[in-house]
Amino acid sequence: MSTAPSPSPTPRPTPGGTDRFPTPRARNPVGSHVAVAGGLAAKGLAYAREIGAEAVQVFVANPRGWATPAGDPRQDEAFRTACADEGIPAYVHAPYLINFGSHTEATVESSVASLRHSLRRARQIGALGVVVHTGSATGGRDRATALAQVRERMLPLLEELDPGEDSEDPWLLLEPTAGQGASLCSRAEDLGPYLDALERHPRLGICLDTCHAFAAGHDMAAEGGMKALLDEVTAVAGEGRLRLVHANDSQDVAGARRDRHANIGAGHIGAEPFRELLRHPATAGVPLVIETPGGREGHAGDVARLKDLRR
Repeated sequence: MSTAPSPSPTPRPTPGGTDRFPTPRARNPVGSHVAVAGGLAAKGLAYAREIGAEAVQVFVANPRGWATPAGDPRQDEAFRTACADEGIPAYVHAPYLINFGSHTEATVESSVASLRHSLRRARQIGALGVVVHTGSATGGRDRATALAQVRERMLPLLEELDPGEDSEDPWLLLEPTAGQGASLCSRAEDLGPYLDALERHPRLGICLDTCHAFAAGHDMAAEGGMKALLDEVTAVAGEGRLRLVHANDSQDVAGARRDRHANIGAGHIGAEPFRELLRHPATAGVPLVIETPGGREGHAGDVARLKDLRR
């Protein structure tokens, strides 16, 4: 008996094009991760304005826990409206505990619930993307086994998102780590297998952390180093996938595999590579968000410094 061939899958739209990214006031909106204890709008956006931020990143849950709080509808609406009115791109950072490569089923189940919560809350507050760390292969398992589990447990969450260009659903932004332990994705070349495991879903993007990339061995302080990194990210991931940059200098040398952020120009990367980043074609229209030390004064200084480099 002959077997009819399986129908070809419906082609997915490629990333990019006209989506919900607001028209930026500058080539790259520069902003900061902001604390929101006391209210997304009342505290988070107020702080952003104080430091001159043009983009914001927030937590919608305890970053070191598994709780999935509902949020305050009034603050959600105020935050969403203000971001839309003022053209402020907003992002959610998912909790740090999430690891889809874990050998512990309880951790994986909690990771699914936590990331689904972050995606749902991002939609409610009008955030453009949810940043999630790419995790590690724990328990001595190999990378292929861990990536197969990433596919099995993370891909269904992506399939819950509307991939259309006019969708109000957020992008899921993969953030490569600094290379600690059995990291599944730290260097640019690691993005290829990770994206492939998730079928290069059209709502799947990248958040590039400059400190992480430096720690993983991409020496952006060397002449042409930043261009080389961004060229490789584009070649591996494809155009349009880089949707956010965590702009952080590094307290440690290239390849140290230590995730210790420094203020812009005060670390081993230095200020000039960020000027190069701000001129590369891959970052056109991509917001930069700092996660640097120093409190209000340090944050305001880093935002101003990146704006100067942008000019």
